[in-house]
Amino acid sequence: MLTSNAPDPLVLLVVAVALLLAGVLVAVQLVRSGRRRSAEQPPTPSDEDVRPDAEVAVPVDEPTEGEVAEDTEPEPVVRETPAPSAGRLVRLRERLARSGSPLGARILGVLSRDHLSEADWDELEETLLLADVGAGPTAELLDALRTRARVAGLDDPAATRAVLREQLVSLLDPSLDRSLAVTPGTDDAGQPVPAVVLVVGVNGTGKTTTVGKLARVLVADGRSVVLGAADTFRAAAAEQLATWGSRVGVATVRADREGADPASVAFDAVRTGRREGTDVVLIDTAGRLQNKAGLMDELGKITRVVTREAPLSEVLLVLDATTGQNGLSQARVFAQVAAVTGIVLTKLDGTAKGGIVVQVQRELGVPVKLVGLGEGPDDLAPFDVEAFVDGLLGA
Repeated sequence: MLTSNAPDPLVLLVVAVALLLAGVLVAVQLVRSGRRRSAEQPPTPSDEDVRPDAEVAVPVDEPTEGEVAEDTEPEPVVRETPAPSAGRLVRLRERLARSGSPLGARILGVLSRDHLSEADWDELEETLLLADVGAGPTAELLDALRTRARVAGLDDPAATRAVLREQLVSLLDPSLDRSLAVTPGTDDAGQPVPAVVLVVGVNGTGKTTTVGKLARVLVADGRSVVLGAADTFRAAAAEQLATWGSRVGVATVRADREGADPASVAFDAVRTGRREGTDVVLIDTAGRLQNKAGLMDELGKITRVVTREAPLSEVLLVLDATTGQNGLSQARVFAQVAAVTGIVLTKLDGTAKGGIVVQVQRELGVPVKLVGLGEGPDDLAPFDVEAFVDGLLGA
């Protein structure tokens, strides 16, 4: 009997179907793999497309019909218009009065009593000393008030307030020149140079913020300004100063790295101001106070380097009014190492330490030229003696 070796047709059919399915699966896998590689790997540019030191442009997909192209332009900085500096303290004295005017209110409260005993005068002395008026000015004020009380009496509240106002104004010495020296000058060759203002003080007094606010004061008065971020040891100082400047269209000269030489930055700022015909260059300095020798070396170097381009017009010392005697000790150190020409007192709003204005002028022999009465951008004001006293007395 003969046996047939021909394959079973059914088996052949099964094998054929299996091979066909395998082929389809492989083809699908290859297509998917190819698409994935295309998405993950953009085409490599040829050598002709790449130039040395050239930036490689990032392709931007064109929007299809119905889509809106995304705006990639940065939003422009909105330039602010600072409030005029003239009369700022007059406007801001209401805030000082609303804060309770603790110094003026306490003094008036004692002086308004029917009969002033020695205990009352002792209370007045304690109030003035706690307000950091200082021992010498306190004795002067009490002597003047005692004399007026004996001669004319202090029975009438209005007359009492008038006498106290007169004596406080006298203590603050309205004859002092409190104007800022910010008028551009000329060098020995007759070439124009900007006024250069160096701002010094320890960290924590609001020094960098004060420089930014002072720039607003000068811009409001029609001055052109360049800022110099010479506090290179505090990472955020330069960025903070640049932000203040950008709001009023003022350029900031800053170092390209943290810890750079402050004198070099200050010099570049003055040179920039001179080249661009700027009226004023404001230089923010580091607020470190480790020791007198280090401070003297740093400020001395800045002064020497800057004055090669233009003389210093002002050296402003920023003090925190709330620090009292500690702030005064800091002021003495700075006065010894820098030729301070004026004081900027910050944080005078809502404080019982208003007497520091009197004492710091007596101690340093230089006038308070600017005061800060709040945290708003235009709350730095040229100091006006009568407006300040009226604010203390709740006028």
